[in-house]
Amino acid sequence: MQNFKGGVGKSTIAVHLAQYLAIKGYRVAIVDCDSQASATTLFGYVPDLDLGEDETLYPFLREGERSSLDYALRKTHFDGLELIPANLRLFNSEYELAARMARGSESLLNRLKDGIDSIADRFDVIVMDPPPALGAISLSVLRAANALIVPVPPTVMDFSSTAAFLSMLDETIEQLAERGLAPELQFLRFVASKVDENKSMQKELLHLMRTLFGHGMIRTPLKDSAEIDNATARLMTVYELDGPATSSAVRNRCLGYLDGVNSEIELDVRSMWPSHQAALRKAALA
Repeated sequence: MQNFKGGVGKSTIAVHLAQYLAIKGYRVAIVDCDSQASATTLFGYVPDLDLGEDETLYPFLREGERSSLDYALRKTHFDGLELIPANLRLFNSEYELAARMARGSESLLNRLKDGIDSIADRFDVIVMDPPPALGAISLSVLRAANALIVPVPPTVMDFSSTAAFLSMLDETIEQLAERGLAPELQFLRFVASKVDENKSMQKELLHLMRTLFGHGMIRTPLKDSAEIDNATARLMTVYELDGPATSSAVRNRCLGYLDGVNSEIELDVRSMWPSHQAALRKAALA
């Protein structure tokens, strides 16, 4: 889940997606790779009070002798969903990784990929929430990922920033490919986030995004909702609330948007699995 610009709903979508998949019965991990720790906070933690740096990705990225991320996984209050949390100390690894890579240790970009691979057999889906920048950690996340979901609010500033992000991403992938480190992305999808269709400019930009991104655009827009805002203020998600924080109508609409976005991503995820590919081949031969 990535975009160059902060405030686009990246962590909100990442956490709701992880919880949605867990509710559906999948084994899910969410890895908070952002020192701002928004995803961690949504699970009820006060990151810099409740967590030490050794409970985050930091020691794995810093110390070459660790062979697995298993130490950092912790259960959540959702059955089947585990979290690798973050806190502000993780920011130190941004500089450390960049400095070590500048000295020629480009293989460090594989470090997070190795960590994800070390726990992959325990989960059906692993969601990564990186920082809103193309720094050393985000490049490591990109290298470890096999799919990319980009939240884009339909505003001029966010759309322009996303265009810049895609341009930089294209250049970055080319440079990584020259070093044999290109990410192996099986799909790229865009989510219209924080949508307010009462604003005419947003309606126009949403139409433009659908025209430009075509089938890469998730059909369901994630509309701006007071239900999400109220849940976030309680360090919760909409899926956790016992009842509406606003009204039943607002809650139901919000759940409809969230479920619509997440169900489309779920289908994309399942299309990557060997069992699905085998079923398609079997159907084609029938």
